[in-house]
Amino acid sequence: MSLMRLTILASAVLTSLAGAAQVQAQTTLRIGIAEDPDILDPSIGRTYVGRIVFSAFCDKLFDIDEKLNIVPQLALSHETSADGKEMTIKLRPGVKFHDGEPLDAEAAKFSLERHMMLPTSFRKSELASVDHVEVVDPLTIKLVLKTPYSPLIAQLTDRSGMMVSPKAAKEAGDKFGLHPVCAGPYKFVERVQQDRMVFEKFADYWNKDNVHIDRVVFQPIVDATVRLANLKSGGLDLIERVLATDIKDVRADPKLVLSTAPELGYLGLTVNIGNDKTKGSLSQSAKVRQALDLSIDREALNQVVFNGEFTPGNQWVSPTHPYYQKAFPVHGRDVAKAKALLKEAGVTTPVTVDYMIPKGAENEAVAQVVQSMAAEAGFDIKIRAVEFATTFKQAQAGEFQIFQINWSGRIDPDGNSYIFMRSKAPQNDGGYANPEADKLMEDGRATSNVEERKAIYAKLTKILLDDLPIIYIYHRTLLIAHTTKLQGYKQMPDGLVRVVGLKFK
Repeated sequence: MSLMRLTILASAVLTSLAGAAQVQAQTTLRIGIAEDPDILDPSIGRTYVGRIVFSAFCDKLFDIDEKLNIVPQLALSHETSADGKEMTIKLRPGVKFHDGEPLDAEAAKFSLERHMMLPTSFRKSELASVDHVEVVDPLTIKLVLKTPYSPLIAQLTDRSGMMVSPKAAKEAGDKFGLHPVCAGPYKFVERVQQDRMVFEKFADYWNKDNVHIDRVVFQPIVDATVRLANLKSGGLDLIERVLATDIKDVRADPKLVLSTAPELGYLGLTVNIGNDKTKGSLSQSAKVRQALDLSIDREALNQVVFNGEFTPGNQWVSPTHPYYQKAFPVHGRDVAKAKALLKEAGVTTPVTVDYMIPKGAENEAVAQVVQSMAAEAGFDIKIRAVEFATTFKQAQAGEFQIFQINWSGRIDPDGNSYIFMRSKAPQNDGGYANPEADKLMEDGRATSNVEERKAIYAKLTKILLDDLPIIYIYHRTLLIAHTTKLQGYKQMPDGLVRVVGLKFK
């Protein structure tokens, strides 16, 4: 009897130890992000940091590689008709949403129509050319367009291409973003505002053999110095948006790796032209906006704030981009001309400007340099630092005169321009409207011929540099740091953190 008891006891101990080992073997990737995202609903979300989080749990029809080639993800292939008015997409078989529902043609149709028709959707303008979506067979859909739309496939590599569970979306209604259900490598567990977002590995993921980490936790830490300190101490495994001034420090640490890539987007000063309730001179006069533009020394700002690591710019794509208009290069600072323009505009100086920025050391440093430079030309910039998500609510409400904000960028130049400057576009927070610019933006969408598009964008650039609805300042270098224990990380130019393929050694 005593031998039997010992055997049972030994068996229980071994079972307990095995369970403990299993718990201990659970791996967690802790990612430090620079802000707390807005709503985790791909139709409604509009922030860069939100896109970083989406990449862990919300796959898209297509993705991009390091060279900006478009590659399959939830879709296997696409084919565009000769007249450019139909796109047929073949879906990957056997894909499931996190609630076990199948991702078939009906589900893909639902997701695209939700992006197009949801009243609060920010994807409407991205898919505005799509007239309707047809189900061809259980794994094939056809997008029927009103007019040819060359950037469409590029849009489907981002939030417009993210698929959501029809069942979950219908049941949750406008609360879907509180518990999102997609078809990515990780599924949503919980979100505690300003603290963490937790995801766990999805057992039925279509590419599950390439998912090696059990849980992913995103932790919003606004202060970049604190993010880096947490990475160094082992509290985090990866951080995004390392300060340019910390590059040497990261590279000197044998336990850390710095991954970099040129960003597709820009930092710009969105000017409230059409929604400024105060009717300030900045919104009423292009000459005043041109004066502010001329007061800024972009290269000096780059050196002072970023140790020269970023690229000064004046257009919605960087000077190294194929669509950059070299006939309109970045100009130098000209305070005398800026003062002359203010005099021509007949305004009383100093011109007071409400200047809204998201909280954060780097944002504040940029704003302070602009403030100092602009003061010499006759501007009194009042910097107002606001919690990140709140800046977007205030921007949409027109509660700003300048909104200093970074756009992470898209692979097609249309994705950096149309949604911000087309009349009544969903992210045109400044209310800019110019019928000639509108026509050129539509023309740029209608042709896939590169030389034709360049000629169209040359005309558009001239108009926008005169009107200045957005004053472009620079293009970032993406700076991501992680521990040497994390293997397989590659930084893409879209700035997203892709977790598939990552593992701990």
